[in-house]
Amino acid sequence: MLKQIDVGEVGERFSELLAQLAEGDEWLLIDGTTPVARLVPIATRVAALHPGAIWLSPDFDEPLPDEVWAGQG
Repeated sequence: MLKQIDVGEVGERFSELLAQLAEGDEWLLIDGTTPVARLVPIATRVAALHPGAIWLSPDFDEPLPDEVWAGQG
């Protein structure tokens, strides 16, 4: 849920904002009526959630062919 807060109130309510971010809420920081920033929770990454979704080509670190550098590839 997106909530709004004036930038002047952020300091005194910082702990509250952090607690609500941890619960998944988002905050829009406003200066008067002008939006200046958006605070969003950091997504938690889970190791091995999608095994096989990322792969590296065996030649990923090989030099590119000259055709690529010449704009032909």
